[in-house]
Amino acid sequence: MPQLLLEFFSEEIPARMQPRAEADLERLLSAALKEAGLGWDSFRTFAGPRRLGCVIEGLPAETDAVREERKGPRTDAPEQALAGFMRGAGIDSIDQCEVREDKKGAFYVAVIEKPGVKTADVIANVVPDMVKNFPWPKSMKFGEDEKAQRWVRPLQRIVCLFGGEVVPVEVFGLTAGNVTEGHRVHGPGPFTVNDFADYTAQLEGEGHVLLDRKRREEIILAGAKKVCAEAGLELIEDAGLLTEVAGLAEWPVPLLGQMDPDFLDLPPEVIQLSMKTHQKYFAVRDPKTGQLAPNFVVIANQEAPDGGAAIAAGNARVLSARLSDGRHFWDNDRKTPLSDMAGELGKVTFHQKLGTVADKVERVAALARELAPSVGADPDLAEKAARLSKADLVSEMVYEFPELQGVMGRYYALEQGEPAEVADAIRDHYKPQGPSDAVPTAPVSAAVALADKLDTLVGFWAIDEKPTGSKDPFALRRAALGVIRIVSGTDSAISLRTILLEGFRKQYIHIASRFAAFENITLLDSTIDNGIVHLEIAVSSQERKVGLVKAKFSFEINETSDLLAFFADRLKVHLKDDGISHDVIDAVFALGDDDLVRVTNRARALQGFLDTEDGKALLAGYKRAANILKAEEKKDGEGAFEGDLDGDYAPVEAEEKALIAALDQVRPAASKAVEAEDFEGAMAALAQMRAPVDAFFDKVTVNDKDETLRRNRLRLLAMIRKAAHTVADFSRIEG
Repeated sequence: MPQLLLEFFSEEIPARMQPRAEADLERLLSAALKEAGLGWDSFRTFAGPRRLGCVIEGLPAETDAVREERKGPRTDAPEQALAGFMRGAGIDSIDQCEVREDKKGAFYVAVIEKPGVKTADVIANVVPDMVKNFPWPKSMKFGEDEKAQRWVRPLQRIVCLFGGEVVPVEVFGLTAGNVTEGHRVHGPGPFTVNDFADYTAQLEGEGHVLLDRKRREEIILAGAKKVCAEAGLELIEDAGLLTEVAGLAEWPVPLLGQMDPDFLDLPPEVIQLSMKTHQKYFAVRDPKTGQLAPNFVVIANQEAPDGGAAIAAGNARVLSARLSDGRHFWDNDRKTPLSDMAGELGKVTFHQKLGTVADKVERVAALARELAPSVGADPDLAEKAARLSKADLVSEMVYEFPELQGVMGRYYALEQGEPAEVADAIRDHYKPQGPSDAVPTAPVSAAVALADKLDTLVGFWAIDEKPTGSKDPFALRRAALGVIRIVSGTDSAISLRTILLEGFRKQYIHIASRFAAFENITLLDSTIDNGIVHLEIAVSSQERKVGLVKAKFSFEINETSDLLAFFADRLKVHLKDDGISHDVIDAVFALGDDDLVRVTNRARALQGFLDTEDGKALLAGYKRAANILKAEEKKDGEGAFEGDLDGDYAPVEAEEKALIAALDQVRPAASKAVEAEDFEGAMAALAQMRAPVDAFFDKVTVNDKDETLRRNRLRLLAMIRKAAHTVADFSRIEG
């Protein structure tokens, strides 16, 4: 079956846009061809600095013919109905229809036959529209009138071959042909091509163009490691940089360059980021010391006659200029104490409704001090680290390299003699910033990281800026997962509800104080009690010559439950890889426990129990008991069967006696185990109920005609339910 080869040849396409452009090309063209009724065997895309294209194998020569029957009105229908039917069916006369009959009489049927369309014609129609509406993140406009282009860079040629024949696609004043170009230096061409095999052979041979992006990445990585190994050095791999440089070179040639070793006294992060961000170089380390070497790897886009010596030397000079800027920032920043930098944070807005970064730091510092004992940190060090944590945001180095926030703060703190715990907390309090990022476990770092994330979550909840659907502009899901991972990693006993309430109190006090400052209001005192914030204020007005007036008011914090539910959802995501199902998390959270470590341990134990035969059987017995109780409570009232058995009740059946004995043993054992946070022990206690519960349901009639028997047997079911609820709300578990 015929092959389609499509190539858009232009000026340089930004490397960061190429992977997405490949995906968009496949998505848009696939949709258009499918809509036309076409299928294929394989679809492959490719992209590079100057071209974007695809090859589709196994397209049919034309679309299938279509035969459609459309039922019409009765033969005796009014003329208006017949006219509407003919318009809809696209026919000129009712005589073109067949007459058929059913039980209700004769009616018209229009038989519409559409011949197949040549695939080349379909391509000629869909490609121009796709090109004009291609979703480049940033596009440019070139030319005027009908030749005006809107493309990422000026489009110069289009290759469009179907079955070896040119499809004369016309767009932006260009007509597609069978001519392409190769490497600017080594093999510019032009080349006339017949199909994809010929296209590939000429470009990758005489044209010196490697089409496949993944192959270019492999060549770059292998070549970079080779030139480093030959010099006794080691490449510092960077997957993101590898993808980017593969989009910059059609014929990549890795070269080892030398930098001025005097720059090695700069922080290694500054050197690496200067290389990566500004120059697209790979950093290199000395394997003997593990430290940066005075070298770099640059990816040239050509094989130079001198082996690349001049290219490497030129890049070294450019790198020296960049690192000289870095040294200037480094020297200037070290002249200013971090405490002075922190004093400038009042000029930096965190969020219009949440105040400045200085306001946030005040809240985080107070929260870090309160959290410190829970994670084993010194409260004074935690507060100090929090107060300095954002200071480097106003430094020259972080202004130039925002990625180094926290990292530079640590260096400046150490330079100024701050304790190592404080310096490390400044660097680590942003972590974890993703699923693969390390979690801060040092006590002071954990306290500040938790405080920072909790303040962010509480703040945006307070102003109703919550994530919606796939939108999460303030990365609140990541912040919540960060809290969960830190608490789990440090095994800290923290009441989430208590700390969230305290966070909300600080947020509302801050919001009130901002309003108060404008209205000549002074905040005298603030407390929190069971979710109620109490504020005491003083009001003064010189204009009205009114003395100081004191007032108190209180309000309830309503957002805590919503935020706790948000944490429950994040915990489900966090524990999913451990095989813990979402309903198990719901069942544990339903008990009102807000200690993340305890909730996690209980959920793991419960999931393990439910995965056993005892667990499955007990869950089935619980469901049966709960369903019977639900039905009977509709008659007798909710909670009608809670409580002990009648004092003089004498069980009749042996299975009933066995269940009573089991409950008398299991309930205290499970409660004691839960109290000791021995959740595996609690599950083991529950497992002892399996056999008695099964036997009870097999042999005993619960809704006996005797009211005494019925009432007490239903109380037994309520005891089963209550025993299960010692460890989790089993009603929330599916199955």
